[in-house]
Amino acid sequence: MTLIRHIPFLKAVFNYSISAFGGPQGHLGMMMNTFVEKRKDVSDKELMDIYAFCQLLPGATSTQTLTLIGYKRGGINLALLTLLIWMVPAVIIMTALSIFISNSDSEIHKLFGFMQPMALGFLAFAALKTKKLLKTKFSRIIVLVFGVFTFLFFKSPWIFPIVMVLGSLCGLLIKNESAPQNPIKKRKLNWILFVLFAGFFITAASISETARKENWENRAPYNLFENMYRFGSFVFGGADVLIPVMYEQYVVRPETERIKTSNQNVIKINREEFLTGAGIVRAIPGPAFSISSFIGAASMQNKGIVYQIQGALIATIGIFLPSFLIGVFLFPLWENLHRYKILARLLTGMNATVVGIMLASIVYLTRDTIAPLRTAPNSDALLFFSVMSATFFMLVYTKVRAPFIAAGCLALGMIDLFF
Repeated sequence: MTLIRHIPFLKAVFNYSISAFGGPQGHLGMMMNTFVEKRKDVSDKELMDIYAFCQLLPGATSTQTLTLIGYKRGGINLALLTLLIWMVPAVIIMTALSIFISNSDSEIHKLFGFMQPMALGFLAFAALKTKKLLKTKFSRIIVLVFGVFTFLFFKSPWIFPIVMVLGSLCGLLIKNESAPQNPIKKRKLNWILFVLFAGFFITAASISETARKENWENRAPYNLFENMYRFGSFVFGGADVLIPVMYEQYVVRPETERIKTSNQNVIKINREEFLTGAGIVRAIPGPAFSISSFIGAASMQNKGIVYQIQGALIATIGIFLPSFLIGVFLFPLWENLHRYKILARLLTGMNATVVGIMLASIVYLTRDTIAPLRTAPNSDALLFFSVMSATFFMLVYTKVRAPFIAAGCLALGMIDLFF
C-alpha cells in the first residue's frame, strides 16, 4: 500500500528521466519545474538545500539530488526506486549505442547533433528558474564572484566543494536569515550504509589488485568495477570532471610505455569511440554518469554482446552505488544541522553559490560547444543558435513539454543522418 501511494511520484520521476537534458545544472531547472512547481513534492528552498548538500559530495550530483527527494518522501526504499527509475533509460540508451557503434561504422553521432544546442537552451531555462532565489544584493554579489571563480578553474575536481564552502561562509554576512520556526526532529544516521560503502570499497580494491598482480585471465570485470566504484567515491564536480578522469584511465594511460610493458591486459578504449560516447551522453536525457555504461560495454567489445551487456551493468553499479550510499548516509546529518540558526545563513550563501556555478557552467559549456562553429559555415552556426533559442523560448513561453522538444531535435538529427 505504501508503494501504491508513491506511484504518481515514481511516474513523474520516469517522465523526468526521459526529458531531463543539460546535465546537473539543466536538471536542476527541470526539477524545479516538475517537483516544486507542478507536484510540490518539495519547496524551492528544500530543493536548493538538497542540491547544495549534494554539491559538497563526490559522485553524480543530479542523481543524488533526485534520490534524496525520494528519500524525504518515503525513506530508503523509495530513494532506491527513484534512483533505478531515473538511471535506467539513460543506461539502456548508452549501452545500446556502445554495442551498436562497436559493431558498425555508422555515423550514429549525427542523430544527436541537435541535442547540444537544445541542452544549452535547457541550461538557460534552469538559470531563469533559480533567479527568484536571489533576494538580496549580497546574494547577487556571491553569484558573480563565485561564478567567475568557478569558470576560471572549471576543470579542477576540487573547485565545486571549495566554492560551496567559501560561498556558504560568505552567507554568514547576511543578517536577515533565521532558522525555521517549526522544531526539526533529529534524524539518526544509518551506519549500515557506511559499512556497506567502506566494505565494497575495500573488497573491490583488494580483489582488483589481486587480479592485476596474478594476471587473472578474466580480470577485466573486477578491474572495471573497482575503477568505477573509485570514481563514484572520489570524483567531485560531476560528469565534467568524471569524463576527463575516465579519458586518462582508459585512453591515455594504456598507451604509456610503463603500462605497455608491465600491464598489457589493462582495459583500453579507442579514443574516437570514447569521444563519441562523451558527446552522446551530453545529448541524451538522464544522468551524465551513464557514460559509465558506454565505457563498460566498450571495454568488453572483443568478447561479444553478452559480455558487453555484463560490462555495462558492472560499470553502472560501480559508478552509482557509492553516490547512493554516501548521499543517503550523510543526509540525516545534514538535516540535523538545520536545528541551528547559523545554518540558515550558510544556506543562503550556498544557494547563491549554486546559481553562480550554474551560470559559470552555461558560459563554459556554451564556449566549448560553439568553438567548432567558428570554422563552420554560417548556416551551421545560425541553425545551432536557432535551436538553442527556440528551446529556451518554448520552455519559457509555451506549454510544449520537454520530451516533445527532444523528439523534434531527434527528428532534425535523423534528417541530417539519412539525407
